[in-house]
Amino acid sequence: MHLYKPACADIPPHKPSLQKPSEALLKGKKPSVVPKICPPLCGWAGKASGAVELKQLEKFLHVHGLSLQDTVRAETGMKYRYRGCRGAAWGGTWVTFGGQISDEVAEQLMTIAYESGVNLFDTAEVYAAGKAWTGSVVWGATELVSWGEFGADKSGSAEFSYLFFVFCFFFPAEIVRAMTHVINQGMAMYWGTSRWSAMEIMEAYSVARQFNMIPPVCEQAEYHLFQREKVEVQLPELYHKIGVGAMTWSPLACGIISGKYGNGVPESSRAALKCYQWLKEKIISEEGRKQQTKLKDLSPIAERLGCTLPQLAVAWCLRNEGVSSVLLGSSNPEQLIENLGAIQVLPKMTSHIVNEIDNILGNKPYSKKDYRS
Repeated sequence: MHLYKPACADIPPHKPSLQKPSEALLKGKKPSVVPKICPPLCGWAGKASGAVELKQLEKFLHVHGLSLQDTVRAETGMKYRYRGCRGAAWGGTWVTFGGQISDEVAEQLMTIAYESGVNLFDTAEVYAAGKAWTGSVVWGATELVSWGEFGADKSGSAEFSYLFFVFCFFFPAEIVRAMTHVINQGMAMYWGTSRWSAMEIMEAYSVARQFNMIPPVCEQAEYHLFQREKVEVQLPELYHKIGVGAMTWSPLACGIISGKYGNGVPESSRAALKCYQWLKEKIISEEGRKQQTKLKDLSPIAERLGCTLPQLAVAWCLRNEGVSSVLLGSSNPEQLIENLGAIQVLPKMTSHIVNEIDNILGNKPYSKKDYRS
C-alpha cells in the first residue's frame, strides 16, 4: 500500500516555528541523541538496532495510537510526507559534509538539523573520502541515520547494524536481486534509485515483479527552479503506474540560486575549486547569465513573502506534493538555519505565487496527461 499525505494536511494549526539554536549549540555542544518523544517510546527507540526491531517499533506505535513523526512535528514544526515508500516518513532536509569544513562544524550542522526535526541524513562511501561513513560526527548512527548510497567504489565497510534506505546509482541487471537480498537479510528496510532514467526504473520494477523480488520505491532526482522536467513530468507518471516516489536534491542548483554568483565567482565558493570547473563555466555562460537575471526578478517575490531567495527556492521545491523530501547541502550553521526557515515559507506558497514564479522562469514542463503535482 502506498501512503501519501499532502503537505497542507501536515501543517499544524498552531505556530510551532523552528527554534533558533542556543549559543551553546552553535559553539558545538554535543546534544543528547534521545528524541523528544513520550516516555514509552524512548526505550523502544534505543533498542531499534536493526530493521526487524524498527518494524516492531512501528507496530508498537500503531497499536498504541502513537506517532513519532507527530510528536517531533509538534515540537519543531517539521513536516513529514508519506509517498511511494510504503509508510516510510522523512523530514524535508539533509546535511552533507566535505573537505571544506571541520568535524566541529559538521557536528554543529548535524546537531542543528536533528534538533530541528530532521530525520534523514544522506551519506555514501565516497563522500569526504569515506569519512562521512566512519567519522565520529555521526553520533547514534545505527538508530538515526537514514540510508547509504553505493556507487562504483565498494571498498571498506561501515559499522552500521542496518540502513533505513539504500540508493543505487548504477543499473546492473543484478541490482534488483542484490537489494532484495539486503532487505530480506534485515540489513536495510527499503531501496531506491538515484539518477536513473524512467526506463531503467520501469525495467527494475518489471524484473522485480517477474521474479518475485522487491522493486525500488523512490527515485533521487535533481530538482530546482531551473531543472523541472523529470520531477514534474516523468516521476508523477511513474508514481501513478508503479508507486515510485521522488526525493530531490540540489534545490539551490549547486549554490547558483543562493545569489552569491550574481557578480562573478567568489574565491571562497565551490565554483572556484578546480574540481568544480564545470560549475564555473556554467555560471559564466550565456545561460548562466540569463538565470541570474531571472533570480533578480524573483527577489521582489521573496521580499514580499518576508524570506530570502534561498528560502523561496527551497519552499518552491517543497510545494510540490509529489516530492517526499528536499535534500539540502549546508557548509555552515547560518546557512542551514536559513534553509530550514523555508518550512515557514511553505504555507505562503499559494497558487498565485507559484504562477507568478512560473511566469518569470518560463520553463514549466507539460506532460501529455494531466497529473496533479
